[in-house]
Amino acid sequence: MTRHELRTPRLLLRRWRDADLAPFAALNADPEVMRWFPAPLDRAGSDAMVERIEAHHDEHGYGLWAVEVLASHRGTAPFVGFVGLAQPLAFDAPFAHADPLVEVGWRLDRAWWGLGIATEAAQECLRFGFDEAGLPEIDSWTVPANIASQAVMQRLGLRYDGVFEHPRAAGAWWGPHVLYRADVDSRRGPAEASGRTSP
Repeated sequence: MTRHELRTPRLLLRRWRDADLAPFAALNADPEVMRWFPAPLDRAGSDAMVERIEAHHDEHGYGLWAVEVLASHRGTAPFVGFVGLAQPLAFDAPFAHADPLVEVGWRLDRAWWGLGIATEAAQECLRFGFDEAGLPEIDSWTVPANIASQAVMQRLGLRYDGVFEHPRAAGAWWGPHVLYRADVDSRRGPAEASGRTSP
């Protein structure tokens, strides 16, 4: 089940390197990238996030992979952000979910927005999560105003499942979140999920 690298036609999803820290800190300090998050991160907060990401990889065999662009009409890049699967820390979900609770998420340098990178990488993460890691369900969530991320969720085939209040928001503006989800049966389709196969 452990996979430290995933590949798509244009992308390499890999473990993090020291060289990723500075561009990741710049990404996390960009107010446009962080528009729908509680606040931008300083360098210390950004580096600490990478430490948590790497610890998650070590513990679970998957996580938020660093993304390299191997080919695109904008060229190549050794690091453009992350896409991956994570079990949220300190998150008492106020909605029913399968065990474990796993989120598919992404954060990319805005110079690389508009190329379908998040969709392409997240689709491979979903494939890995269901087909290799054996996850029963993968969810995703964001604030309602984040239409771009919701569009990615919809392209991935996740289904809308209502609104919840983020338990760590404490009444802040970013408290309401829309929830999208996919489970292994919905990904397989009704015939396969019920054990029936076409002749």
